[in-house]
Amino acid sequence: MIDSIDLFISGTQGYHTFRIPALTTTPAGTVLAFCEGRKSASSDSGDIDILLRRSEDGGQTWNDMQLVWDDGPHTCGNPCPVVDRRTGAISLLLTHNLGHDVERDIIARTSEGTRTVWLTRSEDEGRTWSPPREITSTCKAPTWTWYATGPGAGIQLVDGRLVVPCDHIEADNHKYYSHVLLSDDGGQHWRLGGSTPEDQVNECEVVELQDGRLLLNMRNYDPDVRARAISYSENGGETWSPLTRDPVLIEPICQASIRRIGDYLLFSNPASNSAREKMTVRVSQDEGQTWPHAHTLHAGPAAYSCLAALPDGRAACLYECGEERANERLTLARFSPQAIINAR
Repeated sequence: MIDSIDLFISGTQGYHTFRIPALTTTPAGTVLAFCEGRKSASSDSGDIDILLRRSEDGGQTWNDMQLVWDDGPHTCGNPCPVVDRRTGAISLLLTHNLGHDVERDIIARTSEGTRTVWLTRSEDEGRTWSPPREITSTCKAPTWTWYATGPGAGIQLVDGRLVVPCDHIEADNHKYYSHVLLSDDGGQHWRLGGSTPEDQVNECEVVELQDGRLLLNMRNYDPDVRARAISYSENGGETWSPLTRDPVLIEPICQASIRRIGDYLLFSNPASNSAREKMTVRVSQDEGQTWPHAHTLHAGPAAYSCLAALPDGRAACLYECGEERANERLTLARFSPQAIINAR
């Protein structure tokens, strides 16, 4: 059984558009659904706030929308939460730029400011959040211009390390790379981990495999292969292997999500090589080597998504979709991996 509920509907509650979903679950069972609230337009720049809805019953009912970060006319974006399951503390990694600075000018270094990296934390199940604190100095190289945390969610490794997926653009050659941020003290402090050794990739998510390696799954800009890019780390995200592409995981150049749900890996994205449409969940039973099971959650326009494990062992996917445009609403679907395996 697959059920769904619309959590954020564009054009309501004072916001023109809701985009960029991020989803996580705390050890106590609270489900947290974050997004960007874009005040006056659907643009990636301008007045953008970070919003949250909370569920204390596994995603069946939801509290009212709450404001996590509003910096007036400026852009607060790319929410990427990660939970320390030893303490329950939630770290929310974010980016910020002046509202009138746009991506192309930040990349060209003609903007007034640049993209900066920020952290806010909650120790009460997301009810309250610390004032956002800038962490750019330890998390962004001086030679980088554009920068994004996530979007999506980070993970905690078996050894306790927190890993948050990110991407950046090099100032000198304007090339795109994926990288990770690492914390070994429960999210109090963050530093740069490894970057991909090759370019043409950016927005990414990471998952820990049963053999201890990390798998980085990335948005791919190689014009010859419309499929997700893959890299591995054998040292907790300190360095990454040369890139490969997974021809099964087709994409129209868009963000995607990958998550461990028990013994399964789940993957979600708009499964099309031509347009942002067909939000699809896939299941792998062999650690991402093959993806034989797939089910379409929404056949129409669809874009970004984020997967999470629910307290009862099922999965949830928060995704952008609509009838005419992919940014009409953010919908949450709940299902078991077995439901995807058995879907026809």
